[in-house]
Amino acid sequence: MINIDYNTLMNRELVPFKYLIAENIPAIMSGHLGFPKIVASGEPASLSKTFLTDILRTKLGFKGLIITDDMMMNGDTLYAGSVSNAFRMAIEAGNDIVISSTTAHLNETLWTSNLDLMRQSTSFKQTVIEAARRVIKTKLEYFKNKNHAPIYPDLDAIQKSIPDREGQKFFLEQACRSITVYKTGMFPLKPDAAGRVLLAGSLPDFFAEGKKRYKNSANFKFSYDMGPNETLWMCDHIMETAAAYETIIICVDSKNSATLAKHLKNSGKRVIILSIMTPVDAFDIPSADTILMGYSYSPYTLNALFGALAGEYTPHGVLPLKQ
Repeated sequence: MINIDYNTLMNRELVPFKYLIAENIPAIMSGHLGFPKIVASGEPASLSKTFLTDILRTKLGFKGLIITDDMMMNGDTLYAGSVSNAFRMAIEAGNDIVISSTTAHLNETLWTSNLDLMRQSTSFKQTVIEAARRVIKTKLEYFKNKNHAPIYPDLDAIQKSIPDREGQKFFLEQACRSITVYKTGMFPLKPDAAGRVLLAGSLPDFFAEGKKRYKNSANFKFSYDMGPNETLWMCDHIMETAAAYETIIICVDSKNSATLAKHLKNSGKRVIILSIMTPVDAFDIPSADTILMGYSYSPYTLNALFGALAGEYTPHGVLPLKQ
């Protein structure tokens, strides 16, 4: 839920979209975000005719395709009451392409109920026809220009272009821009000053990026989504393991991993927190010598976090909320 009024939406949130629309961006994704001060029901924008048709199409003049975010998310299905209802509402709201992270079976209601509605409702059928026409028109215009991607790739050239080098550079630069120094102790922590390092986390990229900087570090692994029993066991186990190291670098991605970090309060070790999801979980960790906020579990963010910690660049990210 985003608690802003209409004027704030138009003059702040939608400013980037206005520029993109002026440059004829071909598609925009609708998100499962509710604005209860604008539409009292709090309906997500992805299912809202007010946002997609009245504001995006009519007010902002967008002519391209509107594509939903994943429709299997709770943000839309909980509001709609069912998946089939959510799909119907998404189409009626003005989405041209409806995305699902799972493939529905042929007899599932998201197909059958909406196909029945097409037979029964002239207006719903016309909405589908108009969306299909926009999709086909966009494809024809794309494949008729001289710069379209080949329909069949050159297999010999794939290794040269995937992963995209410019794309990788862009995402790493964005990650570096976002890194926020929340608390500083011995920062930056140069590898030759870190002593024996223990990397505590769950993601393979966390350990991979850590070992690039702190080459002789050891791993302490826990589950990405630890339950309460595993958290208690890990709290005892990490204290035993930490005894042999001077520096503990721990990846905080949840309240449970934050609990693990807090448990190191009396360990006498240098504790470094790399926060990768909501920063809130890393606010109150008295054991921490240094806390860096990264906001994402992507490999680019983990690369940027360890790069900042090791002194490869100076991070200038700003905390996106007030405590």
